[in-house]
Amino acid sequence: MRNKFIILLAVLAFITLKAQDNYTLQEAVDFALQNTNAIKNADLAIDAAKHKKWETTTMGLPQISASVDYQNFIKQPVSLIPAKIFDPMAPDDAFAEISFGTKQNMNASATLSQLLFDGSYLVGLQSAKVYLKISELAKVKTKQAIKEAVIDAYGNVLLAKEGVSIIENNLKLLDKTIYDTNEIYKNGFAEEQDVEQLQITRENLNNQLNKTKRLLVVGKNMLKIIMGIDIDSPISLTDNLERLSTINLSLSNADFNVENHIDYQMAKNSVKAKELFVKLEKSKYMPQLIAFLNYGTKANNDTFNFTNSDQRWFASSLFGVSLNVPIFSSFKRNSRVQQAKIALKQENNNLYQEAQKLKLEVENAKANYQYAIDNFNTSKKNLALAKRIEKKEQIKFFEGVSTSFNLTQAQNQLYGTQQNYLQAIVQIISTKAKLETALNQ
Repeated sequence: MRNKFIILLAVLAFITLKAQDNYTLQEAVDFALQNTNAIKNADLAIDAAKHKKWETTTMGLPQISASVDYQNFIKQPVSLIPAKIFDPMAPDDAFAEISFGTKQNMNASATLSQLLFDGSYLVGLQSAKVYLKISELAKVKTKQAIKEAVIDAYGNVLLAKEGVSIIENNLKLLDKTIYDTNEIYKNGFAEEQDVEQLQITRENLNNQLNKTKRLLVVGKNMLKIIMGIDIDSPISLTDNLERLSTINLSLSNADFNVENHIDYQMAKNSVKAKELFVKLEKSKYMPQLIAFLNYGTKANNDTFNFTNSDQRWFASSLFGVSLNVPIFSSFKRNSRVQQAKIALKQENNNLYQEAQKLKLEVENAKANYQYAIDNFNTSKKNLALAKRIEKKEQIKFFEGVSTSFNLTQAQNQLYGTQQNYLQAIVQIISTKAKLETALNQ
């Protein structure tokens, strides 16, 4: 019974692992948004911004520092004082050499300081929030870029996969045509050139198959890299081109609010940063007020005896307030304020330009999506026509009323139309993703 249970667990684990190799487009996007290095780095940038915000906050909180100093005079400094102090009979120009203090001393102190007022600190707190917002918006932008990249890579893999399937099917049909033509040639109802012409087509088609297979491998590896999967790991795509190419006509008529777009929000945040920079430069006109409390103790001795209990220590304490008032800087501060104001005006101009650019991008994306839809419909009709033309040419060829050259032309036209049709499907998928990004959906 225990062995059966272990086998069951192993089977379930295998099924789970196999299921992890299969991805729909949405699953591929979701996986990428959790596992790519770009997202991980964006999360780390947000964490760093949070720590930066706290670092700025701590500047206005109590600060405690402590220090211990030990001094050992290898040779004590000598001071000269008039000798008359010790000997009234000494000449006026005589000096006595005296060393003050002990050879060794130690002192320890601790200082508590508190920022009471600083205009730049208040601006710094606001700037830290803006910095954090920049990191958060950058992550949203990164997620959009990754989503679009996954959709493009996923579509290219499906394109190559479907291309391989179509070319292999074309080769099977062409092989039958070559066989039938060769049999007709053997019976004297066709020329050798007819067979050779078809064989040339087959060689070209086989080369195209090998190229498409290599593109399929490269496409899968590219998708793995974008998704954050090890390049040696297996992957299988469960969606197909036709399902992903579902046309959404409502996108072409969707309303666009530039205020909600991530790029516009990032531009607005840049304006906010420049506004705070103006405030920062203005705050440098304001005074800075700091309070501090210090406690220290000091010991002196000619030998290192500071750890003994009988060593005398002399304590001291101090409380104070420091006020720093900027008075005149030869208009340096005013110059910096004016520079900050100019930078703010430039950023407001950039914000307006960004809004116009985003509106234009939406119009272009709608136009490209509509063109992709029209191109898809045209390609679909052309594919049906190319199939009928190729079929008719085959019938005419085997009936002896058409040449192998005409048949080859019809076949090449069919193969090209098939590729155009697949490209049209991928174009719909890609332009749809770009339109959704432009609309900030």
